[in-house]
Amino acid sequence: MRSATSYSPPPIDPRAKDQHASASERSPLEASAEAIHFLNSLGKEELQMLFFSETLAMVSNTGEPQGELTIEVQSGKLKDKFDVVSHYPFVHASCRGFMDKTICGNSVRGYLSWNLRTIEQHSQEFIKFHILPMERKMSLLKEEDQLVMNRSIKEGEEVKTEVTFIPWDSTVGFISEAANLLLLRVMAWRQMVPNNARFLALDTEGKLCYSTYQALGSQTIQVDRQQAEVFIVEQTVHSDQGIPTSCQFYLLSDGHLAKRIQVGSPSYCLITKMPSLREEDEMEPHPVFKKKPLMWEEDMELYSKFLDRKLRLSHTRYLQQHPDAQALISDFLLFLLLRQPADVVTFAAEYFGPFAMHRPPSPALRSSDRRSPFRTLHTESS
Repeated sequence: MRSATSYSPPPIDPRAKDQHASASERSPLEASAEAIHFLNSLGKEELQMLFFSETLAMVSNTGEPQGELTIEVQSGKLKDKFDVVSHYPFVHASCRGFMDKTICGNSVRGYLSWNLRTIEQHSQEFIKFHILPMERKMSLLKEEDQLVMNRSIKEGEEVKTEVTFIPWDSTVGFISEAANLLLLRVMAWRQMVPNNARFLALDTEGKLCYSTYQALGSQTIQVDRQQAEVFIVEQTVHSDQGIPTSCQFYLLSDGHLAKRIQVGSPSYCLITKMPSLREEDEMEPHPVFKKKPLMWEEDMELYSKFLDRKLRLSHTRYLQQHPDAQALISDFLLFLLLRQPADVVTFAAEYFGPFAMHRPPSPALRSSDRRSPFRTLHTESS
């Protein structure tokens, strides 16, 4: 992992030379096999069951309202460099409130793969001190075979920026802020935390470190005058630069966050309205219908349809074999519609009469008043 900064680092104390050399020679951090196996076990259908939004109230330890926390997980669209659109889990969380009567807040937006690898994430944190406002921004973006991290810290008018390149292979088992929110829902849905799982995370200084999760058991709490059982998970980020930071999450059975406590913080987040718990749809077995023999020959309606179909096929086959018959009938119908005679039978007899084998052919120029053998004497006399 290499980094480039826009400000000059402080000079290195010669006495710390040996310590710096030993730190640089350490092998890169790696997630445990249990953590990687847990992430690889995730499925698209399971994660889609955890797509919902929720809102929690921020209150102080004395019960005073201080702000609001909103978490939303949904399906998002993301284009790659070839403009191909793909669907990924999209996590958006924001928190805004007061700390010692000072406005503060943070937000995170991230696109994740279906095994919670971070593809893109943008986060922001601010505290509006009257004298020296502070703002931190960080972005993570997958580019080719590496994860690019951009960090900026603004204190008053001074801005410090830093760019870090992390090899993509080194991010296996890495859990970003956005991925952590969805991972907690998975643990609540499964009601379990993988044993001996050691993930990777970023500390407050943007350095890779270990992150562990521990199940603290179940507890019944009161939410909106209702009793609800929650599954408690504690996450600990083990920073190499300082003391570990821990946060406890009280989760309902479908992944909703009921309570969040940052260890050492003077405030916490609490759900105020009991949500409708989602349950996995149980697939009922498809009904099996036994096949019954079809006695169609004994059914008059089916047998009649069979004969009609058989007769139509016979007629079609005959006309295909004798195209002259179809042409003859078409000519007769055309002539019939043009003349529109009152006596159709006699007209047909006169039309097909010349085709009889035992009669000599009629002259081409015959009188139109010549008596027809097919007309009755009564008709002619009238």
